[in-house]
Amino acid sequence: MNNAIEKKLALTHFWVAFGAFALACLMGIYQVIERSGFIGWIQSREVYYASTSTHGVLMAFVLTTFFIMGFGYYVATTTLKLPVWNKTFAWAGFWVSLTGVVLAALPLLTGAASVLYTFYPPMQAHVLFYIGATLLVVGSWFWCVSMLVMYMQWKKANPDQPVPLAMFATTANAILWLWTSAGVAAEVLFQLIPWVLGWVDTIDAGLARTLFAWTLHPIVYFWLIPAYTAFYCLVPKQAGGYLFTDEMARAAFIVLVVFSLPIGFHHLYMDPEQGSGWKLLHAVGTFVVTLPTFITGFTVIASLEIAGRLNGGKGLFGWIGALPWTNPLVLAIILSLLMLIFGGFGGLINASYAMNAMIHNTAWVSGHFHLIFGGTTIIMYFGIAYYFWPVLTGKPLFSNNLALIQLWTWFIGMVILTTPWHILGLLGQPRRIDKVNYNNLLTLSWEPYEITMIFGGLVLVASAGLLIYILAKTQFHVTETYDGEVEYAEPIHEVKSLPAYLNSFSMWNWVIAGYMLIAFGYPIAQFFLMKTYGSSPWGY
Repeated sequence: MNNAIEKKLALTHFWVAFGAFALACLMGIYQVIERSGFIGWIQSREVYYASTSTHGVLMAFVLTTFFIMGFGYYVATTTLKLPVWNKTFAWAGFWVSLTGVVLAALPLLTGAASVLYTFYPPMQAHVLFYIGATLLVVGSWFWCVSMLVMYMQWKKANPDQPVPLAMFATTANAILWLWTSAGVAAEVLFQLIPWVLGWVDTIDAGLARTLFAWTLHPIVYFWLIPAYTAFYCLVPKQAGGYLFTDEMARAAFIVLVVFSLPIGFHHLYMDPEQGSGWKLLHAVGTFVVTLPTFITGFTVIASLEIAGRLNGGKGLFGWIGALPWTNPLVLAIILSLLMLIFGGFGGLINASYAMNAMIHNTAWVSGHFHLIFGGTTIIMYFGIAYYFWPVLTGKPLFSNNLALIQLWTWFIGMVILTTPWHILGLLGQPRRIDKVNYNNLLTLSWEPYEITMIFGGLVLVASAGLLIYILAKTQFHVTETYDGEVEYAEPIHEVKSLPAYLNSFSMWNWVIAGYMLIAFGYPIAQFFLMKTYGSSPWGY
């Protein structure tokens, strides 16, 4: 199948994603330096919050959404052996999302939307920010529709056949995103835009935070599922082995989607709007989501062990050294799993109903978030890019050695950056502030950690620059040709048939609907059943 258009579609999405990433990294190092307070002449509260808000939006919304869409389009066409359904529709989604990014960037860069990427009211941004954010989400819905249509087309043509695992995971992610983006869409469309346009004088901030909680944690798994897809479907083949089990992989994706949705209240433990019973329910659900992580850890490591032993590894741990560490995708997963272990431990602290009080609103949260997102997830985006770029451009990777250096420096920089962040959280340093305006023994004890974080940030910026350099050189300066295609891992035991609950989402959508009704039904309805008081906007 000639898929030149599909390659262009994926590559265009990837470049928008990594362009946003590069700009966000530059803002990130500025924020680390500014917040340390060591260089007085660059300090500006207005610039800091504008930069922090833009950094968060570019990383959490723009990088991820465009990368996931590009990845999904190419996974769908290569696993199903079908052209992208309605290419005009797909490109329309791209342009709707890109238009939203541009509109949101205008108030962000001018300081008129310094509300951080969570944009909690009663902080109020310029209306263009909310419209832009809405268009970004609406454009991503085009991608969701495309994935679901292609999935159903293949199912119709291949009844009772197992859906290719990579497409099964991609479809799961599209379903997850449609469910979880409904919360923030309702908040923006029915609360924030009417509020900022003056159609209503006040806003119920509690309801807004509850609706955002609908989206806030499941979006993490929206970001993570492409990484897990690479874990299961790309890495075992690149490592020289097989996937340990196809069925457990499907079960992990299903549990991830079903239980990641109704757990947002662990972000509201300290908020007064929701009762303790509802918070405890969401806490239990949050711990259930650790199950697919454990399944993934076991299955992926087992798959790597198979590859290592097929490569000649002997003894209890000899298979580790026998893995192809010089393959960027394999190295990426090894480093990703290392960060997942420590980042996941920090997440259990955040999710614990009691222990969360210890680190709530401290630098610990920022450290955990960056280790899981910037570390575990994004380094897999790099590995995927290094594997996909030769396929999409038709040119071999510019330098495999530089790619390995880039991955190692990203890992080292992220460890250097986030370790002090966790320690500072335990020492009581708050998050979401531009600087500390007082000095005592406690705040003075923070300084060595701030210096260490600056060094880590510089390493990360250098690594990000190297990534862009490698991708650009590959596409625009390499003259050799490459005619390979993406290869997907085969399970060690061929899967000839599957029960419907491991090959379809029909039943699981009903399960999600019931679980969401239980977890969010009354907590949202209460705002309309009892007297609440609106909040007036304040500041940018």
